[in-house]
Amino acid sequence: MYAVLAPFLKSIHEAGTDEAGRGCLAGPVTAAALILPKSFKNDTLNDSKQLSESKRNLLRPLLESKAVCFGVAHIYPEKIDEINILNASILAMHKAIDQLDPLPEFIIVDGNRFKPYKAIAHECIIKGDSKYLSIAGASVLAKTYRDAYMEEIDKEFPMYNWKQNKGYPTKEHRAAIRAHGITKYHRKSFRLLPE
Repeated sequence: MYAVLAPFLKSIHEAGTDEAGRGCLAGPVTAAALILPKSFKNDTLNDSKQLSESKRNLLRPLLESKAVCFGVAHIYPEKIDEINILNASILAMHKAIDQLDPLPEFIIVDGNRFKPYKAIAHECIIKGDSKYLSIAGASVLAKTYRDAYMEEIDKEFPMYNWKQNKGYPTKEHRAAIRAHGITKYHRKSFRLLPE
């Protein structure tokens, strides 16, 4: 299922990176990057959107313990509003890669947009989180760290039920925005309510 980009990748530190929360109305966009050992195998690991919450939460400590290294970064609504969600997503990936030690020699990125990181070669891969273990692992870390953050801020503003909807534009979330207005955690550059 998981292809190899090129034979030379077997001998270098290759990092996968992915983000979570791009389409949300509230909360950060969160990215993770990780380098997995060449020997790493796991039959459960897949794109985080294909996994149940319980499976993601079981995979997170396993990935953290088995990874050569990993990093996670949040970019918050004020910055998202300032630079837009695409640039914020890429910035989050760069900040996650900043935390890797050793730094990778090659980066594989979920999706089709990325900006060069230092002088390190990279490749963008559509649906990479269902093709490469390191991107799948990054997607699980990004999603679980972001979900945990949303569950924390739900305690401050329980009327939006972020512990359930995680800030996505559900009918319930939008109804709460209509009833209560917006918070410091909402992305003001997003269309929070339909026309």
